[in-house]
Amino acid sequence: MGDLPVAGGVLQDAVLSWKTYGSLSPSLDNVILYPTSFGIGHTDQEWLIGPGKVLDPTRWFIVTPNLFGNGFSSSPSNRPDWPPLVTYQDNVDAQMKFLAGRFGISRIACVYGYSMGAQQAYHWAARHPEAVDRIIVVCGSARTSEHNRVFLSGLRAVLETAPEHLVAGRFSAEPIATLRAFGRIYAGWGLSQDFYRAGLHLSAFQAASLEEFLRVNWEDRFARRSAANLHAQLCTWHAGDVAAGQDLAAALRRIRAAVLLLPGETDLYFRVADNEAELPCLKQAELRVIPSKWGHRAGNPLQNPEDAAFLAKQVRRWLS
Repeated sequence: MGDLPVAGGVLQDAVLSWKTYGSLSPSLDNVILYPTSFGIGHTDQEWLIGPGKVLDPTRWFIVTPNLFGNGFSSSPSNRPDWPPLVTYQDNVDAQMKFLAGRFGISRIACVYGYSMGAQQAYHWAARHPEAVDRIIVVCGSARTSEHNRVFLSGLRAVLETAPEHLVAGRFSAEPIATLRAFGRIYAGWGLSQDFYRAGLHLSAFQAASLEEFLRVNWEDRFARRSAANLHAQLCTWHAGDVAAGQDLAAALRRIRAAVLLLPGETDLYFRVADNEAELPCLKQAELRVIPSKWGHRAGNPLQNPEDAAFLAKQVRRWLS
């Protein structure tokens, strides 16, 4: 995409990685944008796409752009001159440029997003209100809350105290021990107290013990990630704000899209109260709480058929 101006400077020789599912209609009116969330690429969220699933490619043309910093699109792992900050606004502007240039798309039927993807959906609606008909915000918010930023600052501090850390989220080598600790911290936030109390870490994941669950599902998973990429995405998430530091209510009132808010009942990052506070400022909006013990993972219920069924029902209803 050439050299892109971003919040932290210039993203040189920028590359946006993407994949599509389904067929674009002749009238270009069946586009669903499905951006990625923290620590994953498009392949990790494909489980949601398929005939009869939450996003049906027999009806919709689904486009999944990879977030800058996730290792597929331009990221610290493939760009030695990575700027200090790339924001959601930077991602959304690049995605819009890509859709127009590659497909001639100027209007989107829906932006569907989970977590960091949900925040991108909000940014689409706020930054380009004329271009978006609907958004579906699954476990996300228009502005990263102070409480959420406390969590993110803690994770960033863990990475920055690694012996391998050089400066500004760059590392001399992958800090494997630190990444494993990072995963254990994440396990206490990604899933709720109710989840652990009900023993779902054992039954749903077929783990023999809490220790095995933490090691296999969190330590080992994060140990395979790039620390620099994780750091970059934490910075993007921390800076998330559709109002860019200005009046949030005013920014929300400018949104024309119909908004479906799907917070998780026990999510520890994006609280139901965050969406409840946003609701009065939105012209067309509905809030449906996912009744789940799975915390933040209620919005990404790969191992959780009950929450997946709830999500599919709400999304189909909203898109019908």
